[in-house]
Amino acid sequence: QVQPVESGGGLVQAGGSLRLSCAASGSTFNINAMGWYRQAPGKQRELVATSGGGSTNYADSVKGRFTISRDNAKNTMYLQMNSLKPEDTAVYYCIAIGVVGGYEYDYWGQGTQVTVSS
Repeated sequence: QVQPVESGGGLVQAGGSLRLSCAASGSTFNINAMGWYRQAPGKQRELVATSGGGSTNYADSVKGRFTISRDNAKNTMYLQMNSLKPEDTAVYYCIAIGVVGGYEYDYWGQGTQVTVSS
């Protein structure tokens, strides 16, 4: 089992910045990749960014503005969000993807609210 816990959300004006953190505990040695998703009111959860296997991947809507990084020594992942827009308003979720015995397991955090005012 892996328990991801997000922090760092809040209210920011458009054009501002926030940094989200996701601290993972438990069987962290099984983690193969980590990522961020978000869900805005009335919309489906969508991928924001992932990090795994030495590569990163971003949604087109955040490329050039958001940066995902990991501190493996601390089992922590970050999402630096710059030039925030009102459409970035959502609950942001951390996901840790573990592989055990050839099976993939997804572990979700509880989410952290990001609100960008215009």
